[in-house]
Order: sequence, then structure tokens, then C-alpha cells
Amino acid sequence: MEPTRIIIAGGGIVGLATAYSILQQNGPFRVTVIEKEADIAQHQTGHNSGVIHSGIYYKPGSLKAINCVKGYQMLLSFCQENNIAYERCGKIIVATRKEELSTLETLFQRGVTNGLEGVKKLNKDELREYEPHVAGLAGLFVPQTGIVDFSAVARKLAEKITSQGGEILTGVRLTRLNQKGREVIVTGNDCDYRADIFVNCAGLYSDVLARQVFRHLNVRIIPFRGEYYKLRKESEHLVRNLIYPVPDPAFPFLGVHFTRMIGGGVEAGPNAVLAFRREGYRKADISFSELAGTLSWPGFVRVAIKYWRTGLEEMYRSYSKAAFTRALQRLVPEITEDDLVPGGSGVRAQACHRNGTLLDDFLILETERMVHVCNAPSPAATSSLSIGQHVAAKVLQKIQ
Repeated sequence: MEPTRIIIAGGGIVGLATAYSILQQNGPFRVTVIEKEADIAQHQTGHNSGVIHSGIYYKPGSLKAINCVKGYQMLLSFCQENNIAYERCGKIIVATRKEELSTLETLFQRGVTNGLEGVKKLNKDELREYEPHVAGLAGLFVPQTGIVDFSAVARKLAEKITSQGGEILTGVRLTRLNQKGREVIVTGNDCDYRADIFVNCAGLYSDVLARQVFRHLNVRIIPFRGEYYKLRKESEHLVRNLIYPVPDPAFPFLGVHFTRMIGGGVEAGPNAVLAFRREGYRKADISFSELAGTLSWPGFVRVAIKYWRTGLEEMYRSYSKAAFTRALQRLVPEITEDDLVPGGSGVRAQACHRNGTLLDDFLILETERMVHVCNAPSPAATSSLSIGQHVAAKVLQKIQ
């Protein structure tokens, strides 16, 4: 019996988790992961804050809520089984304004509905028991939140994929996607790769591949860069674990916050500014063709018109350390500019609908022979093993 040929585009944690889940079925499969970079986990997986999310933010019943809560348990088990360092340290979510208290209550109710146990409401004094330097009117303590190195998780997944007979090809940029009969042909580096089933986990370029199949795709990936500072070593005592603000419900971003990292140190950020290229990790990174594609997308135009003030504030924070510091001081008033040194950055692949909506849930599209993961921003890393299992199930249905 000829093995079923499965090609997965994208060597980030979601693509790797999908390949791993398929191979776990022990079927007659030939699984190949194709990654355009020279190594795996070079973009969203390797540039995130390393937070294991609990699932408290997400609308009950949504793909984010379901896969985050399930993926959280799967991730912890995977780390334990494979000796990957992680810590379940918990975090606090802090309301610093009266108008945030209703959203804080909504988050508490979502946590309960999504099955989180031990989430505690905190008053002003109780907040300081968890974080002595924090300022706020009220808050929540979320015990499930943790920290890990997702690149280490990705490397272990890659190791398991190859040990189980899967293949990972790096340095191959896919440029063309076509279905002929019951065969999918993908072209990269002037070479054709043939598959029975194709899975698109290309992250920042997922819509580019999907658009070759869905000619009238109603979403486009808009790249938002998140920039971080780090606390100087002598200032790390100001933050014990993780401190988050109450997020703006109008946006799928969590606001600038403090994150203790598994390898040591404390990050502060990120903001959320429009990147001028899809992999624009620096302010100077510009692709005029990609920027033109973003600015001409009707959905982005609608978002920009509606939220221009917020966009300008985020951009100002990007160029002004003083403004960035003031945002952090809402949570920890003692923070000063001198406490902060430049950190890294990441780019979030955020799907924007033609109607001007920033998608707040995962989006997975299908054809007879393909599965396209077209929106998988945070908490995709936490959810990755569950998403991989979900996508693998869709692949197996197409084989039967």
C-alpha cells in the first residue's frame, strides 16, 4: 500500500505540532514539513514572550478557548515527558481605571466558563500581596499561567518528527500551489513537490498561499510588530512573575505588560504597531510591495479610519521611550526610563477581514485536498498541540 503523501508548509510550532500529531497515528503516511528559513521556529514561535496562556481571555466556545484550555494541558504534559523546563508561576491582571472593572468581571466569568479553577478576585491590597510594586484598583490572580521556551518545544517536536520517519526540509520557499485531480503540487526553489494532502501553516504568509486556492479570500494577514524592553538586572525585583493590564476589548492584543522569562530576566511590552513588511522586526524593515498590499486592503482601511487615534498612540510609543515607560507605569509606578534597556521584537500575523474586523479567533479553511490555517496568533503557541491534533483530524478525514 502506497503511503499517503502529506506536505505541511511552515516549520513553526503549529506546523510541527500538526506533523507530530499525524505521525502519532502510525498510519501509512509520508509527512514532509517545508520551511523557507534555514532552521525551524524562526518567526512567531521564536519571537514570542514565552507565556503559557490559561485561556481566560477567550470567548467561551471559540476555537481559541477550546484549543487553549486543551492545549495548555497537552503542552504541560509534553514538557514533563520530555524534560523541557517550564514553570506554572501564575499572573495577575490589573484594572487601573474604574471603566476597566466591568471588563475584569467579564474575564473572571470567562475563566470560570472555560473551566479554569482557582482564579481569584483581588482588591487593591491583595494585588500587592502578589506583586508588591503594582498599582491598581482591583485584579485577578490566574494560577494556570506559566512560562516556557517555545523554541525548545519546537526543537523537541522536530526531533520526534524525524525519529518517527517524517522529513523536515529547510531553505525551501514555496511560491506556487496547485491541485491537479487528486494531487496537490507545490513549487519551491524551482522544484515541484507532490502530495495527496497539503496543510498550510505558513503564518505570516498563510494568506498568500491560501489566495492561490481561494481566489476571493476575504481575509488578509496584517503584520503587527510588538517591541519589548527588558528590565535592568538591578530593577528585576520590581516584578515577581507576570503583570498584565485589562485588555481593550476592541482589539485582539493584551497591552504592554511584564513577563518573567524561563531563561531569566523580565520583559516589558509589547506594543502593537503596523510593520512595514511581514517579517519587519525592525523599524527600518520595509517592503514597499507588502506595505502597499496592507494599505490597500479594504479591511485595513476601515480599521485605520476607526482606530486612527489608537494607532498613532502605539506608533508614538514605538519611537518614544518616555511614552512606553508611562504605559508601564500604569501597572508599576516605580518604573523609570533608566530601568529599561532595549529588548527584542516579534511580528504577529493578524488576519483582517475585508469588512474591517480584526479576527479574534483562529481561522481554518478547507478544500477537498487542503487545510489552510489562516489565522493563528496568540495563544497559538500554547494551543499548538491541540491545534495540531485538530488539523490532523481534518487531514485524516480527507484520507478516508
